[in-house]
Amino acid sequence: MKLTRVFAFMAMAGLATSAFATNGYFAHGYGMKAKGMAGASTTNTEDTFFGANNPAAATFVGNRLDLGVDVFSPVREFSNTTAGLTVESDSEFFLVPEFGYNRMINNDLALGVTVYGNGGMNTDYPPFPDNSNYLGGTGPMGVDLMQLIVAPNLAFKFSPNHSVGIAPLLGYQMFEAQGLDGFTGFSTDGESLSNNGHDGAFGYGVRVGYLGKITPTVTIGAAYASKMNFEEFDDYAGLFAEQGDFDIPENWNLGISWRATPQLRLAFDYQRINFSGVDSIGNPVMNLNNCLGGDFNSCLGGDTGPGFGWDDVDVWKLGIEFKHNQQWTFRAGYSHTDSPINGGDFTNAEFGEVTFNILAPAVIEDHLTLGFTYTLASGNELTMAYMHGFENSVSGPSLFNAFAPAGNEEIKMHQDSLGIQYSWKM
Repeated sequence: MKLTRVFAFMAMAGLATSAFATNGYFAHGYGMKAKGMAGASTTNTEDTFFGANNPAAATFVGNRLDLGVDVFSPVREFSNTTAGLTVESDSEFFLVPEFGYNRMINNDLALGVTVYGNGGMNTDYPPFPDNSNYLGGTGPMGVDLMQLIVAPNLAFKFSPNHSVGIAPLLGYQMFEAQGLDGFTGFSTDGESLSNNGHDGAFGYGVRVGYLGKITPTVTIGAAYASKMNFEEFDDYAGLFAEQGDFDIPENWNLGISWRATPQLRLAFDYQRINFSGVDSIGNPVMNLNNCLGGDFNSCLGGDTGPGFGWDDVDVWKLGIEFKHNQQWTFRAGYSHTDSPINGGDFTNAEFGEVTFNILAPAVIEDHLTLGFTYTLASGNELTMAYMHGFENSVSGPSLFNAFAPAGNEEIKMHQDSLGIQYSWKM
């Protein structure tokens, strides 16, 4: 029966529309226990989402299965403050499932799997009354990115308090763009720029990790994930740099937790996400200047074509967990990062970034989270987590100022999510 649930949920995760992104297009956390602590999870040994956090944790987790789903609500809008124009994205509610399973082979060896999603480059702006849109195209304007990652996990405890782990990352992603036909003249392949429906691509990478219980009350951990290399989106070879290439960037995290009392645990994580290592995300928007100057490779879809201009980011996460009694455990957390998007001005390479990032306004910097776990008499658990991403905005001169006076633009977003997870201990 449990295996049937496992495979059914994996299928559901593969079909789910994912738009869960709070740190660029990464989630603020994976697993409801981590999400209740603002994503501080590098030293977490209480669930099976180690494939997304730290593969080494599996040897301390035991036999269990976790199924969860989030209702995620990002509210996004852009405005041209000079023209007095404001447009809000129509798509505001998404279901994001996740799944994890772990089996202890013996006291020192664990096998498991984590299934989770990324995404969030999802917008759906309605057209103007004449069916045109702000970026000079026709019809609705926006993009949709869905990423599913399956991470089988192997962990080995090489001493009673120290473990290492590895999780191959097997990915599938889908992407659609609409309403971008106004950029046809700036593309290497105007037929593969916009309005081609969803295109899919497979990819792969690896995550490795270490976890050590340094003292009875202090645990440390570290994990590194390589860039996930994906096949090109052939239907959007005229949009993304390098003929439709779109990868998940290299990232790594460090963590420490301290059990101050038998009831109270504090956790602190640092995460680094290297968006600049993915050309379709990190390349400056103003590479278009070289396209206008006759460098075909600097046009949309070219080897040095423009991206979204995202910077690398550092994410700081602080979580607290309080075990009230045998049934109730409560959590809270706060995280901070800097927006990967900068407004720029007329004199630097960040000029025009706001215009491109109307499609993906990943400007959230601060998150506050709450959560709890209720342990049933059977030992199984019910966990819930809430997240609020505080509203943030970025503004800068419009890209269209390169052609005619177009004023300043602003992109803005705030977010909420509410998730529930049920866990079986076996």
